[in-house]
Amino acid sequence: MEYGREITRRKLLRMGNELVAQVTTEALKTILFVSAPLLSIAIVVGLAVSILQAITQIQEMTLTFVPKILALMGGLFLFSHFMISRLVGFTQDLIQMIPLILR
Repeated sequence: MEYGREITRRKLLRMGNELVAQVTTEALKTILFVSAPLLSIAIVVGLAVSILQAITQIQEMTLTFVPKILALMGGLFLFSHFMISRLVGFTQDLIQMIPLILR
């Protein structure tokens, strides 16, 4: 799925504060969509490891980090295409906006 062209030429005609608000909103949406998969993986793995530690009463500090790192590496491998395409689409939209802003 390609990044949707949400910032259209019609929207760009409203310059000033509205344009800044639109770009900021799109930037925050992009940040949310890019970071959400890895953050959710880290939360789920951290919660699972914490429950396991509470059940077994093992309080080893490295036990919390190693599974999270491995899960995040796997998640990065799985979601990297989505994340990169989303960031590239947003960057392309910003670059295409430059001539319209400079008019």
